[in-house]
Amino acid sequence: MFIPRRDTMHLRNKTVVGVLLLWILAFASLSYSQTQPQTQSSPGKVQATPLPSDVDPSDPALPVWARPAAPPKPAQPAETAGNTPSTTKPNTLPPDLQPEGGVVGQVTKGDKGFIYRQRVDEVTLHATVLDRNHHIVTDLGERDFTVYENGEPQQIKDFRREDVPVSIGILVDNSGSMRTKRNAVSKAVVNLVQASNPNDEVFVVNFNDEPYLDQDFTNQIPQMKEALDRVDSRGGTALYDAVYAAADHLAKAAKLQKKILLVVTDGEDNESRMSLEEAIRAVQNDSGPEIYTIGILGDEGKQRRAKRALEALSIQTGGVAFFPRNLDEVDEISRAVAHDIRNQYSITYKPTNPQSNGGWREVKVVAHASGYRDLEVRTRKGYYASEENNRASTSNR
Repeated sequence: MFIPRRDTMHLRNKTVVGVLLLWILAFASLSYSQTQPQTQSSPGKVQATPLPSDVDPSDPALPVWARPAAPPKPAQPAETAGNTPSTTKPNTLPPDLQPEGGVVGQVTKGDKGFIYRQRVDEVTLHATVLDRNHHIVTDLGERDFTVYENGEPQQIKDFRREDVPVSIGILVDNSGSMRTKRNAVSKAVVNLVQASNPNDEVFVVNFNDEPYLDQDFTNQIPQMKEALDRVDSRGGTALYDAVYAAADHLAKAAKLQKKILLVVTDGEDNESRMSLEEAIRAVQNDSGPEIYTIGILGDEGKQRRAKRALEALSIQTGGVAFFPRNLDEVDEISRAVAHDIRNQYSITYKPTNPQSNGGWREVKVVAHASGYRDLEVRTRKGYYASEENNRASTSNR
């Protein structure tokens, strides 16, 4: 399928200048290295200058530095039963991440961040549970849940409820109609990030008739705030293009397994080349993001299509659509989103129908527990299985 260029995010000029500076520095470094008399044959080894033909290389009077290098030792055979132990560098992964007997779904903090291990062909759902009064329920156990895929019950392989770091994409409408609302929105988004896990990574996209990546992944509040304060309110609203591009950026660049998109807009999409259906399809894979939307729509009668679109993006992915009556409610909503994200269950199962078979999979999670009536479980409605998942995966989380 042809994907229009409009669904990709643009970088601001400051990024372009930075790239040019890096190229200039790299060229200068290369020019300097070419003027040096010695060349590198391998990292850390200087290539020796050939000896004259009338010099005996075995002459004991020859300085050590001028002698030819000793030939490399022959490679040792692989370790087998009865052989001496191999001198190969041992596996330095922690015990819970060893290839054999590793704990599925275990989150471990290592030197390079949080590590998440998942076996072949497994699906992880992030679920929020609400009681009949719409309060979040956080004290359920694995036996209280049943997972269905295409109507068939699935065996839960891993279950946990913990506050794990999240990769978050924040998409803020920067069209002309948002000019007077940006200050309130920026404040609310910063408060959301401050109320979230301190190890979250966040990127910021401002969109009008095109999406702009104004801040790539970071956990630094000042950098996020600078991007959110970039007010260039003009043009129309290309919401679907922005969602598509942000989901693509999450899939390619996020370091964490759990992914979220937060969308803030005040009107109906009127500029996208993508359709609503194509935007939803872009996030309906087994590791796609949950989408939370905040629609500052004003007169509901004039914004029915916008409301339906935001609800569809959220409901299909396990998120929530909010429609504040005024700007004062936006900050409260942002804190509610942060609370929701940090109080979810992670449920991992291996589909009885292998993902390598592909196709759309409808998902439903049901919860029943003593002391509760009419529990509501909110998670994604389904996903498109990918043949690429027919292999083991270990990813940062």
